[in-house]
Amino acid sequence: MNDILPADSALWQYLDRTVADLLAGYGYQQIRLPIVEPTELFKRSIGEVTDIVEKEMYTFDDRNGDSLTLRPEGTAGCVRAMLQHGLLGGGVGHKVWYTGPMFRHERPQKGRYRQFHQIGVETFNFAGPDVDAELIVLSWRLWQRLGISGAVKLELNSLGSSEDRARYRDDLVAYLQARFDQLDEDSQRRLASNPLRILDSKNPDTQALLVEAPKLADYLNEEARAHFAGLRKLLDAVGIPYEINPRLVRGLDYYGLTVFEWVTDQLGAQGTVCAGGRYDGLVTQLGGKPAPAVGFAMGMERLLLLIETLEQVPAELARQVDVYLVTLGEAAELAGLRLAEQLRDALPELRLVVHAGGGSFKSQFKKADKSGALFALVLGEDEVSAEQIGLKPLRSGAEQENLSWQALPARLAEII
Repeated sequence: MNDILPADSALWQYLDRTVADLLAGYGYQQIRLPIVEPTELFKRSIGEVTDIVEKEMYTFDDRNGDSLTLRPEGTAGCVRAMLQHGLLGGGVGHKVWYTGPMFRHERPQKGRYRQFHQIGVETFNFAGPDVDAELIVLSWRLWQRLGISGAVKLELNSLGSSEDRARYRDDLVAYLQARFDQLDEDSQRRLASNPLRILDSKNPDTQALLVEAPKLADYLNEEARAHFAGLRKLLDAVGIPYEINPRLVRGLDYYGLTVFEWVTDQLGAQGTVCAGGRYDGLVTQLGGKPAPAVGFAMGMERLLLLIETLEQVPAELARQVDVYLVTLGEAAELAGLRLAEQLRDALPELRLVVHAGGGSFKSQFKKADKSGALFALVLGEDEVSAEQIGLKPLRSGAEQENLSWQALPARLAEII
């Protein structure tokens, strides 16, 4: 787990703002969820034989002896909240999003820690491929706003229905069982518990073995084929390019029909920056009445790393201070505090630091320069007597201006 230091927070806040503004434009509302949930929620939703539940969850007993878990992902908690508060009844559509830390005890990797942060987007009571397409379209628009659209590509697949996957699973297991000795150790273990996960094995020998394996696409029923064809038609209409990846299965048991990933080759092996799909069966799995659902999650650490790698950090984020006010003498300190608040009233967006801690003008100017501010405001006893203030550029060789207090807000509005 790691700290996010002040120097890095501006970029995190930029991503938060960009996502929130985008989702508001599509009519999505934020939901805020607990970090801790009953352990049983994740066992029922993610699946007891998944790596997450078996190996990676932070689970503990509270003082009442109840088993609780730090959330390893957000979808299960979101569905629990929608059910608990009766929001899914009557077929009313809901579009929500959330953000916050998730926890998995896994090997730390570039852009992924044991406490990591996700933005999740979920929709409920929309059965057609149009909402699947909307989620992909809005994520595509986010990549454009962040300046990373040229570095990510979309991979799609359909997992069909649970019956389709059961038939496919039987044939896949039979195929792999006959070649058991050729599988890597991890795939041998998964063969009995979660064989579809073998499809996205990173072992090249296992991948070579899968070339002749049965293909899930051949097992899809007509409804699943029509849903996937409808999604592709919508994406083609918008002009979003994609690749069909028949081995894309996702790591959570609750997915069915559409699954998708946005991947990049700019971050080494950790190439997935956003992933999701349809999970129509999860609501009933958690005790609710049938309700179609689809969503996605994106890892903030990886997104931020990609933004930095591609040098798409907005230039204005490098500067956290616009103006630094230096004062000398008690009268200047008192007048400076009043003047600073008047400036904040007049220019709400102004980033103004008032020097604290005293010191000479020279020492204060050093701190003003170190702050990264574009300008220093200079207020001494002479300036107070004349109700004037010095405006000194710190990033150019321009001369200091002397302005009346009344003229200062308009001048700052012109130059910042």
